[in-house]
Amino acid sequence: MKSLFKNLSIIIFSLVMGFSNAQYQLSDPEATPETVKLYQNLATFHKKGYFVGHQDDLAYGVYWKYQEGRSDVKESVNDFPAVYGWEIGDLELGHQKNLDEVPFDKMKKYIKEAHQRGGIITISWHTNNPMTGKNAWDVSNKSIAEILPGGSKNEVFKTYLDQVTDFLDDLKDANGKPIPILWRPWHEHTGTWFWWGVNSASDEEYKELFRYTLDYFRKTKNLHNLISVYNTGTEFNSPEEYLKRYPGDDYVDMFSFDAYQRGSVEEGPKFAKQLDALLENMNVAAKQHHKFSAIGEIGYNQIPDDQWFTKILKPVFDKHEFSYVLFWRNAGFKPSNNEVEYYLPFKGHPAEKDFKKFKKDKKTWFERDARKLKINK
Repeated sequence: MKSLFKNLSIIIFSLVMGFSNAQYQLSDPEATPETVKLYQNLATFHKKGYFVGHQDDLAYGVYWKYQEGRSDVKESVNDFPAVYGWEIGDLELGHQKNLDEVPFDKMKKYIKEAHQRGGIITISWHTNNPMTGKNAWDVSNKSIAEILPGGSKNEVFKTYLDQVTDFLDDLKDANGKPIPILWRPWHEHTGTWFWWGVNSASDEEYKELFRYTLDYFRKTKNLHNLISVYNTGTEFNSPEEYLKRYPGDDYVDMFSFDAYQRGSVEEGPKFAKQLDALLENMNVAAKQHHKFSAIGEIGYNQIPDDQWFTKILKPVFDKHEFSYVLFWRNAGFKPSNNEVEYYLPFKGHPAEKDFKKFKKDKKTWFERDARKLKINK
């Protein structure tokens, strides 16, 4: 019965609100009609609820890999996530698999399947360092100017962008139209761990990198299916700090940040307080620039608190408006560091019951909700 009322409320809301919101305009004046439609739908519906997403959801779960039709989320709550997160790090090197060993050909297939079912696609890029040839976490070389026009590594960087362009350009729906992508590059730039972070790139260099990347896709490569997401870490305590490296309204469509609970279960209230402040400060900044927001990544590894979703997250989420939340990946056992990693419950996990309760809330929307709302149609 709760599910019936939830579906009816979504349908009524969509009829009342319609599918346009003139306050929010895409930064790309040549964006495809499908991209404009998704953006306007997200802008409209973020006032009433948020879409729930999961990284790599169709590729693997805690105890399985590459099994057709499987999803830890689906097996826990009888519905797929509404948002599907994917990572393309190592694509720029011409590799067949990304840095998490997901084959790119399978990734394309999953993206097209999810889109066809009504899901939303977001992509991040842990770019290898073109200045050194090492991975995204290599901060040994601080000369980002070398990859921009006039720099000694600009041609190398352009080959990276070309590889990404080819991948994005191949993401077409059944009618041959480009699939809209929530593009989340150069993320967590307020931290120190990436070569584009605060200790490696000045604020102006970061802004220039962000602008150059989008200009290359849009103006040089004629890609117009990207919704540009500006994504910080947690290193801000005011709207002004959030905007410190902001590349400008002409290059950004949405605001987001990444946040993870660490440590003991007892630290949950402290994380909730931090999350509340982050959402408040980000949304103030978003309104100043006529943007809306999302949570780019979130999670609590292994979910040791079996009521984390309804007792820690939900009370905070209920206070704020944002369009989607993406939980990080259910990697399972990782031989590289001998650890187990997952951020959403699998079937039989102690937090499964709580996640089902979270899913039933009227503000949380999964794939069937997205399909009813025709969010990407």
